[in-house]
Amino acid sequence: MSGSLFIISAPSGAGKTSLVSALLNINPLIDLSVSYTTRPPRTGEVDGKDYHFISREKFLAMSTEGEFLESAEVYGNFYGTSQSWINQENAKDRDILLEIDWQGAAQVRRLFPECVSIFILPPSMETLSARLNGRGTDSAEVIAQRLAAAREDISHVAEFDYVIINDNLNEALRELNAVVLAARARGSRQLTRHQQLINQLQKSE
Repeated sequence: MSGSLFIISAPSGAGKTSLVSALLNINPLIDLSVSYTTRPPRTGEVDGKDYHFISREKFLAMSTEGEFLESAEVYGNFYGTSQSWINQENAKDRDILLEIDWQGAAQVRRLFPECVSIFILPPSMETLSARLNGRGTDSAEVIAQRLAAAREDISHVAEFDYVIINDNLNEALRELNAVVLAARARGSRQLTRHQQLINQLQKSE
């Protein structure tokens, strides 16, 4: 028995992290994959919860050993998803959520064509810019780079199964959870999960 694999991608500042956090609070049947990264932790981030923070050397060694389901370099830092952890959780019928960029999403789709991919869009570039500036953590130069990268990210939106515009967090959350619930009710999964019930229902008196 295996759970569903969900991919969520978005340009920086689209509100993906807030949406995912809210989803995990209302849906107990889905687990977030904690990525490995070589970037330093930001204020408030916890190792093992937000990311597994490791050295560049350790990351490259794990990559050579085939540990990552997908990996990518973003803004000079490496990010990767543990293949073994995904396999363990999926085998327990747990749904898994991956927060990855479009490059990683393309890698995962090749290995798991049955995965469900979701792209989060901001309501406008002006809103995206305001959100990035509102963080107060990046210089004007870095924000300009992130906006340019956002346009590149958004150019891949048609590669995803679902697109959610995050203008209102509650509405976006409702749409995201609907996608997750619908995936759990897919015939192929229900036939496997409830085979005994289906067999009983088909029996003649």
